[in-house]
This record gives sequence, structure tokens and C-alpha cells, in this order.
Amino acid sequence: MILETFPVGLLQCNCTILGDEEEHEAIVIDPGDEVGRIHRRLTELGLTLKQILITHAHIDHIGGAVKLKKLTGAPIFLNEADLGQVKMMAAQAKWVGVAAPETAPPDEVLAEGMTVGLTRYPAQVLHTPGHTQGSVCLHFVPLNLLFAGDTLFAGSIGRTDLPGGNFPQILDSIHSRLLTLPGETKVVPGHGGATTIAQERKSNPFLISR
Repeated sequence: MILETFPVGLLQCNCTILGDEEEHEAIVIDPGDEVGRIHRRLTELGLTLKQILITHAHIDHIGGAVKLKKLTGAPIFLNEADLGQVKMMAAQAKWVGVAAPETAPPDEVLAEGMTVGLTRYPAQVLHTPGHTQGSVCLHFVPLNLLFAGDTLFAGSIGRTDLPGGNFPQILDSIHSRLLTLPGETKVVPGHGGATTIAQERKSNPFLISR
């Protein structure tokens, strides 16, 4: 397995390439920016991109998706509850002072319970609304690996003060969908360093008081 996570763009969103070196296939999670860099790395690794998976439709996570699709032909997957976020991309761009990227409706819907990813490295989609209404996490069960988007961070949780955010809802999503996962599950958040479910159960100040 090839697994590379690196920050991209002004807001340093964690973008991930997960590849199967035997099948020469890959997925990319949250290509928010620096698409040329992402595409070059796929080429260097000899991987054909099969899916572009978006954890939620904030500009720093989805901004490069259409450009990457044009370069690779890979379909874009997004939860349909975030289509409103896509439609307000110009407003999102103004919030952070950047040019609005090209956007388009997703090719496939990231629906609760569906399986995405690669044949040898499948992931289950967990719908975890709260940061946005269409926020999802991707749980690679055999790998004990969770891509949490901006739902859960090391020592924190996603902000809920932007359109579509809901504080009680994100807490419920985390407690009911994420903290029930095995403690050894590695969590790769949308920004910052990795953590584990056990660590967040133990010490995340937003979660331990409930």
C-alpha cells in the first residue's frame, strides 16, 4: 500500500494519496489545491487515479477537484447534502481571499454505508453532519484507518459557525459514529497531525465532558 498525506493550499488542508502498487491504482482524498503537485506525485508513483473523494465541500477541501478530474478522468464523489456548499463557492472564496475555483456537481454521491476506495483497500462511508450537513468520514476497516475531514481533529472538533454547521449535531456525529470505532483506529484529520480514537476519547476537551 502507498499512503501519503500532505498539506495543500492556503489553509493547509490534508490531501491524501492512497494507492495499490500491485494494481497501479489510487484514490485521492480532499485535493483542495496544488493539483499540479498531486498529479505529478501520482505520475511518479505510476498510479492511475480511480476516485476523487471529498469529505465536505469547503473550498480548502474541494477546490482542486474539478481540475484533478480534468487531468485524470477520475470521478468526483461528494455527499449530496453539501451541494449547497458547492453552489456558494464564490462566497467561500471571498471568505479566504482567493479566486473561486471551477466547480461542478459530483459524479457520484458519497452516501452513508456505501463502499468506496480500491478493491484491496475499501472504505465505508460514515455520514457525520455537523461541520457541514454533507460531511463524511471514510473508514478503512482492515487498515484501522479513518479519514475524518473536518469533523474530528487531534484535541479538537470542526468549527460549526459557518453555513451548514451545527454544534450539537457534530458532537452527536462524533460520539455515535466515531468514538464507537476501535480505540487503535488511526485518525487522519482534515488539518494538522494524526491521532487515534482512544486518544480522543481520553483527552479531547470537547468530548470528555459529555
